[in-house]
Amino acid sequence: MAWILIVFLILLGGLIAPFGDLLGTKIGKSRFSILKLRPKKTATIVTIITGSFISAISIGLLLLVSEEFRQRLFVDIPFLQRTLVESKKALIPLQEERNTLEDKINSKEKELNKLKSDVQEFRRGNVVIKRGQTLFIADLNSNSNIKLDLAEIYSEADRFVRKIVIPSNKEAKNILLWRPSEISKIESVVAGGGSWILLIKSATNVLRGDNYVFVLSNLVENKLIVRKGDIIKSSIMEKSDLNSKSINLKIQSLLRETRDEIKSKGSQANEFKTNGNFVKKIRDFLKNNQNIKFKLEIVSLRDSKTAEPIVVEINILKLPS
Repeated sequence: MAWILIVFLILLGGLIAPFGDLLGTKIGKSRFSILKLRPKKTATIVTIITGSFISAISIGLLLLVSEEFRQRLFVDIPFLQRTLVESKKALIPLQEERNTLEDKINSKEKELNKLKSDVQEFRRGNVVIKRGQTLFIADLNSNSNIKLDLAEIYSEADRFVRKIVIPSNKEAKNILLWRPSEISKIESVVAGGGSWILLIKSATNVLRGDNYVFVLSNLVENKLIVRKGDIIKSSIMEKSDLNSKSINLKIQSLLRETRDEIKSKGSQANEFKTNGNFVKKIRDFLKNNQNIKFKLEIVSLRDSKTAEPIVVEINILKLPS
């Protein structure tokens, strides 16, 4: 059916085309004019109309004979247009999500570049203060003049940091940059009562020779972390563990667990101190006590608050078999 229709349209076009050309020639020779146009232009217009007539007849025959053509023209094309519009609408949130992801990627790239820059500075050895490093620790109490205390703390911290960053510049002052909003917050909290510890930390890596150091403040309660005689951590050693390697590993593990424990309680001390030669103490104990079960205890030797050093000793106790 399709082949017959195609052949018919070709023959129809072939028949009408000479007719249009003949009609245009006749009009040109008869000097016929439309809308006061020159006969030659009138003939051209008649030829164009004839061609349009051929196209109109072709489309009409296709619509009359071919159901598939009618389906494509009146159903499928509008459907495709609606689908295209809906697809464009569906792409809008995807485009927004893409923009969001691109922003995140750009942000991560900036962080990566900053990290690379920091690493390069570390390699050159120019970084004298690391980001997040605690620069100064001070006590604050609601019973004192808070504004005066903060001014003195700032002055001492500034002097301490200058010695690290610009030791050669004796005339430099006020290189610490502290947000006024943080100072107001500290005053408000301390005025509410209690005993507090103020931690001043570096907000960025600082290079030697920098003129300014941006700092952040952290206010923590000054509370009792351990009491004298408290057993912070302990561990039982079996008879099979009575060798130097096992005992050393157990002591290292206990000390690490002790450090984690006091940190979890809020201690700001970087390390804790051990009293006496506990290794010799343990060795002497084991010489006189073979093939027994015993317990190692890490005991606090003093009361220690938030910012105070933790002093401990290791006790060794014989356990009943």
